[in-house]
Amino acid sequence: MINRRNIRVKVMQTLYTMSTLEKETKPGDVVRILQKHFEQTRQLFIYLTYFLSEVAHYAETDAQLRAGKHLLTYEDLHVSTKIAGNEVLSKILEDASFKEFENKDKPQLLLDKELVRKVYHELVEAKEYKKYIATQQREKKEEREILEFILDKFLLSKETFLSHVEENFSNWEDDGEMVIQLLVNYLQKPGTYNFKEMISEEKWSFAKSLLQTVQEKAEYLENFVIPKLKNWDPERIALLDMILMKMGVAEFLYFETIPPKVTINEYIDLAKEYSTSQSGQFVNGILDNIHKEMVQQGKMHKVDFRKA
Repeated sequence: MINRRNIRVKVMQTLYTMSTLEKETKPGDVVRILQKHFEQTRQLFIYLTYFLSEVAHYAETDAQLRAGKHLLTYEDLHVSTKIAGNEVLSKILEDASFKEFENKDKPQLLLDKELVRKVYHELVEAKEYKKYIATQQREKKEEREILEFILDKFLLSKETFLSHVEENFSNWEDDGEMVIQLLVNYLQKPGTYNFKEMISEEKWSFAKSLLQTVQEKAEYLENFVIPKLKNWDPERIALLDMILMKMGVAEFLYFETIPPKVTINEYIDLAKEYSTSQSGQFVNGILDNIHKEMVQQGKMHKVDFRKA
């Protein structure tokens, strides 16, 4: 489920963490840090799904609270709880894989119940919601669309919700866009994800290999970068820039199925997003020069990735 761009981000973050640690690390620490980054992605996914379900289930809470009032109105007696039984949501919540990690991650400990209440009360005023509850009939398309509507209009577009998520998940800025897309896809096919495999075996192998290669061959990789720095003092190069360039060179040398153009473009984008304003152009120039020199010297042994 996790894409390669996100994998590169997490490898970059792990290498950065390792380079800033003052204490000596033990064998295996670097891989455990990387695993923790991927676990945070899963935890964010589980929480967004859980929060969405809590908004839907608040319809039952609202109905109970209204029924307990001393003077009941017609509206109090006719609160629709249709959304609480949303079939798409039920299929997700009943999925064994989801339930396992819901129990493990305990998203309820992070839940802002007052925020759930506010979101629900805003939702019931929306014409789209009123149209949804106007009939008791359930159609798969409508069941999915109302959840997408809540996610888009009452969660992701609300500053209060975004602030809540950012406060509880330090990886929101890195993972948010990808996790949202994963959730939207999951609503299309509920119950089809295996949360034990948020990252496939093939992608985990790529992540671990990239991480270990850059860590174990750091000096060798730097030997490709430093001659291209010209008047730049290596000590003055932004730490993230150096990490990204070493990752790029590692892919040139040891990941033969990844086209060099893909590698260069990926690290340009990461440099622009995570490092300085000049880093994208800087990383582009260095990696492009290294690539050209490798081709000239016959050190580039790529294969057609479509045939790999």
